[in-house]
Amino acid sequence: MAQAKSKSSVKVKVQKFGTALSGMIMPNIGAIIAWGLTAAFFMYPHGWFPNKEINNLVQPMLHYLLPLLIGYTGGRMVYEERGAIAGAIGTLGVIVGTDQPMFLGAMIMGPLSAWLLKKLDQVFQDKIKSGFEMIYNNFSLGILGMIAAIFAFFIIGPIMEVGSQWASAGVNAIIRVHLLPLANIIIEPAKVLFLMESNPGPGLGILLAFTLFGKGKSKSSAPGAAIIEFFGGVHEIYFPYVLMKPSLILAAIGGGVTGTFLFTTLGGGLKAAASPGSILAILLVSAKDAYFGNIVGVLGAAVVSFIIAAIILKNDKSTGDELEAKQAQMQAMKAQSKGQSMPEAEDAHESVKSYANVKKIIFACDAGMGSSAMGASLLRDKFKKAGIKVSVTNTAVRNLKDEDGLLIITQEELADRALQKTPHAMHVAVGNFLSSPKYDTIVASFKALTQVEDKPKAEKPVKKVGSLEGIDFSKVKEVDFIRHDQHLGTATMATSLFNDAIKKAGKTTPVKAVRINELTDDPSHLVIVTPAANKNLAVRYSDIQTLVVDDLLKDKKLGEAIQKLN
Repeated sequence: MAQAKSKSSVKVKVQKFGTALSGMIMPNIGAIIAWGLTAAFFMYPHGWFPNKEINNLVQPMLHYLLPLLIGYTGGRMVYEERGAIAGAIGTLGVIVGTDQPMFLGAMIMGPLSAWLLKKLDQVFQDKIKSGFEMIYNNFSLGILGMIAAIFAFFIIGPIMEVGSQWASAGVNAIIRVHLLPLANIIIEPAKVLFLMESNPGPGLGILLAFTLFGKGKSKSSAPGAAIIEFFGGVHEIYFPYVLMKPSLILAAIGGGVTGTFLFTTLGGGLKAAASPGSILAILLVSAKDAYFGNIVGVLGAAVVSFIIAAIILKNDKSTGDELEAKQAQMQAMKAQSKGQSMPEAEDAHESVKSYANVKKIIFACDAGMGSSAMGASLLRDKFKKAGIKVSVTNTAVRNLKDEDGLLIITQEELADRALQKTPHAMHVAVGNFLSSPKYDTIVASFKALTQVEDKPKAEKPVKKVGSLEGIDFSKVKEVDFIRHDQHLGTATMATSLFNDAIKKAGKTTPVKAVRINELTDDPSHLVIVTPAANKNLAVRYSDIQTLVVDDLLKDKKLGEAIQKLN
């Protein structure tokens, strides 16, 4: 049992590491495409329209711009703005230390520099005297950035250069023995758990097979899914169809191997990353002499996967009504593959009144692109038909910002991350962005708001929730302040000031700054919160005690509470 837990722990760490690497690349795909298109059009002498002057942009973009953006993004993921700047400085050291494009070096130095700065701040920031904060912040960042850049120049850069040479030798060996197409035996099954590559052919073939030979809901939904997958580049839409009939993995593998074989045989190739994996994106970034190879490779992959899938589906005896169940299964498998559990998200849609303060709805997914954008579009259409005027947008989970009046809609395996980023928002978790009954519930709740507000309300005593009078101080064993990414400084300062005041008053009750999901639901916890934070707290916990204040640092109720504590 212990050995199994150990293996699981290692698996989780590796998967989180992979997700972090992806998070550094995805926000910068646009910049990578900009470099690729510049090279494709104007590189001298091999571009479509060779130009010596514009060609001067190509190498600086590859060697400096892209690694610095990746390092900046990696630093920001670890430690917000200060971490982003530290990450960029550290990345410059690894860039200058080698002649190779340092994408991997940036993925190392960006987060590492930010992490070191974060640890430095944890040691010294609370010890800085009032009025000297700016001096400390600037000089600590500058000094650590200098050290990180020098370390990267002398240590990380040379290591990365040697590693790049070894990797290049390995790739060349695979090409020499003509084994590259066989890589799809691993890639295609892994795609179902979101290890992505851009060829839309295998997915198109499978969905076309469902269109002709499928049954029930899977047959009726496949044509629309095929259009979205092939032209929109949202590959995840066909994964539930594969899960309905696991033997269809063979169709995906067959299509993938065929596509890669045709690409390599016919000279296919891209000048930049095709993101999303749409046929339109592939055509836009195809190399000047690679259109034929790319088109034949994609279509060949689609034909082979279609033939294999058609054979499998024609011998299928099921009813074809399992699509929704398999969509949920896909989410569970993805969560397990990333070392996550399926959290019980806040069912904010259960209460009509809880929507009264919602001013904006945000769909959040890992990348902030394909599926969340489509989910947002579906809900916007429903709102338009219902006459509801509420803003609906989409973004990546990592880019969420906490603010009042937010409703966050995310996939179930991302619910915990979304809650950590936006603890004051309402949250609804769905199994699949493209078809969830919760959208209709959300629409109905907004429509019902006016009816709820117009009903005459019976007069009854108003209970002061979160007031001093409602707190049983004899049960309080710990005082807590809620901290989260966007207000870390305020929560830390409030905890420190309250703790100092507790000591001066001769009290012994411990004071802590905790995340909202770290609380224990019992009356021994007195949580001091603002009115906005108290709304989210009330949904999650029923037995903790709260003191609602307008200002965490200087509300007069803070002093009164201290006098009543043990």
